[in-house]
Amino acid sequence: MDRIRIRGGNTLNGTIHISGAKNAALPLMIASLLTDETLTLHRVPRLADVRLLQRILQNHGVDITIAGKRAGQNGHDGETMRISAKTIADTTAPYELVSKMRASFWVLAPLLARCGEARVSLPGGCAIGTRPVDLHILAMEKLGVQISIDGGYVVAKAPKGFTGGHINFPKVSVGATHAALMGAVTAKGDTLIENAAREPEITDVAECLVKMGAKIDGIGSATIRIAGVPRLHGAEHSVIADRIEAGTYAMAAAMTGGTVTLAGARLDTLDEVMNIMRTSGVDIEAANDGLKIKRNGAGLSAIKVDTEPYPGFPTDLQAQLMALTTRAKGTSIIRETIFENRFMHVQELARFGADIQLHGDTAEIRGVERLTGAQVMATDLRASVSLVIAALAADGETTLHRVYHLDRGFETLEDKLKACGADIERLSGH
Repeated sequence: MDRIRIRGGNTLNGTIHISGAKNAALPLMIASLLTDETLTLHRVPRLADVRLLQRILQNHGVDITIAGKRAGQNGHDGETMRISAKTIADTTAPYELVSKMRASFWVLAPLLARCGEARVSLPGGCAIGTRPVDLHILAMEKLGVQISIDGGYVVAKAPKGFTGGHINFPKVSVGATHAALMGAVTAKGDTLIENAAREPEITDVAECLVKMGAKIDGIGSATIRIAGVPRLHGAEHSVIADRIEAGTYAMAAAMTGGTVTLAGARLDTLDEVMNIMRTSGVDIEAANDGLKIKRNGAGLSAIKVDTEPYPGFPTDLQAQLMALTTRAKGTSIIRETIFENRFMHVQELARFGADIQLHGDTAEIRGVERLTGAQVMATDLRASVSLVIAALAADGETTLHRVYHLDRGFETLEDKLKACGADIERLSGH
């Protein structure tokens, strides 16, 4: 099993190219099931989760080819993927695949749209909380689908297709909003979605669906109106820049000092993150090709933040922000309002010498003068990269175990950090 070794203390200087967003690439790949024509996606990140979803879609009979590099294309531009679901061979998504990645549950709506039936395994628990699928099922039922649960599988039937409906989500859900969109675009009649999630990745998917022939109003807002069309066609689309990756490297730069340009990062998707970082004492300015991050000479200041659905501070950057605050002057307060188990990185950060107290859904972080390298273990995707951030600023050497979590969501992380001066390497084997 691979490990990552980091010798801390180096400032980061240079340019990091931001990859396409994992949280947009996965639902975009799933949207290919909605048409029998080819969907071409550019800037698909090379990630373990993307590879797994490829296998899941191929299990349904989808043909996927990875195109060669275009002229002038660099490694950080991701891959061009041509996805053709001309014929769907199987409408069952088995437990052994869905259990490995929750996003694969989202095949439910497009399989129903194309075939009138689907049998999709319940995804089960998750390391960062229960994350139930009840809102997905609510959305499907509001669109006229008959749902039953049988042996751990959602069995869904819509023999005459979806019918338009009114979906008012009792709470904001990214996954359920994706499901509602994918169900409504080919429904008979109009659909109104209220209290929809507003994440930029949902906007990206909706804009791709429009290119495929969908009629959607209110993209990017909490109220979305869809006029159903009989069928969708193929399209070409480039995946949005990954705001979580951009925020992560911004915090790494702020933690170590130095100046880093985040090429391709979009400030309009990071407003609240940048506001919090500026409060902490980080200088951020728009650059021609992205964002420039540098820490001012005064060091880091304590902050107070709650995680919230977009446009609030994202839960996917909570662990990284906590790593940053371990060296801030004063006491920082971070409240996690989205997932109930998303503080598993706290005990690992403590191994560096961080001073963190937990009070239910709230972490109290007292800044310390120095962190010391340690043997640490990744517990989930975002937690694992918070340990990298701490290690970059720690005295001495850190070894991070279970790095397969990192590979799920960060493309060529070691290469990107090494190019900016980090002393980091991947060690293979035991």
